[in-house]
Amino acid sequence: MLLRFTKMQGLGNDFVVLDATATPLHLTPGQIRWIADRHFGVGCDQILIVEPPHDPANDFRYRIFNADGSEVENCGNGARCFVRFVHDRGLTRKDEIRVETLGGLITPRLNPDGRVTVNMGEPEFDPARVPFLAPARAPTYPLTVGTVTREFSVLSMGNPHAVQVVPSVAQAPVAQEGPLIERHPAFPKRVNAGFMEIVSRTHIRLRVFERGAGETLACGTGACAAVAAGIARGLLDDTVTVTTRGGDLSITWEGPGNPVWMTGDAVPVFSGELHLPDSIKETA
Repeated sequence: MLLRFTKMQGLGNDFVVLDATATPLHLTPGQIRWIADRHFGVGCDQILIVEPPHDPANDFRYRIFNADGSEVENCGNGARCFVRFVHDRGLTRKDEIRVETLGGLITPRLNPDGRVTVNMGEPEFDPARVPFLAPARAPTYPLTVGTVTREFSVLSMGNPHAVQVVPSVAQAPVAQEGPLIERHPAFPKRVNAGFMEIVSRTHIRLRVFERGAGETLACGTGACAAVAAGIARGLLDDTVTVTTRGGDLSITWEGPGNPVWMTGDAVPVFSGELHLPDSIKETA
């Protein structure tokens, strides 16, 4: 199979974007893993597939697949790259578009300065809707990770997040504890593990071990989740700069009843064609 693709990145979180608006595209988990492989394929954290909407009132639908082949509900950096892609390809002339995802409807907007602002929806703190196995809703939850107990805020931004405050993201045990948090039995659909260092009430540093992808240079929904968690705990103001290893995002949340707004860059890297092998191993 011959596929045309565009490689894009948002703060170093990188994507292979595929246009399926004219012709349906069905990839197997093995094909997704092959495309995402940085030695045998193009290489990326996630693959984004652009499709027509199910509801004609909306502009597009997009599907998000992690490098391990699993499909996920939402991706903040991907949403910004998505709106830049459909503009660059001439698929829309609208500055603001309505996009269907597994996690719900989002409304990204292309700004005059080239950055993209995304209405990421309202954060969900109800454990049952994350989903998270907890006896009752609480501001934070203690969880045993390996041989230690950590304190987490747990919430959904269309996908599940567990956020802990750490003294220093540079020293945080992301590689060691990230996989344990991701697959903690309290999270039936696994979870994105956020490590947040609070610099001030308007500035945090963040690293995220993403479900199905490992640690990435930036995570848009992770940034939204971290800021929402910090605001809910009274630790942060309503507009916060989030410094990731790939760069900065601006996140705004005015509290319950309001959506989280995310603003950041979306950069095309290169376009090309790839030949999917006729036979690809489908086992993990």
